Amino acid sequence: MTMLVEIVSGLFILLGVIALITGSLGLVKLPDLFSRTHAVGMMDTAGVGFIILGLIVYEGFTLVSVKLALVGIFLFFTSPIAT
Repeated sequence: MTMLVEIVSGLFILLGVIALITGSLGLVKLPDLFSRTHAVGMMDTAGVGFIILGLIVYEGFTLVSVKLALVGIFLFFTSPIAT
């Protein structure tokens, strides 16, 4: 593992965590149910997507990264339906 790969994957994971925290703050601060649901739905998809992208970069091109990509694709198709 090179240091550049670790830094890039760490930045993607950190960006995902920041997106999830932002969605959680929106859940607390926004006034009505629909605004809260929208904020959490958008930030949940973005946060988990960035975390999965960081894990794919960290893992390299292996079977695990293909499985992570399939999980990410499944998430992007099902998350708008859930919110």
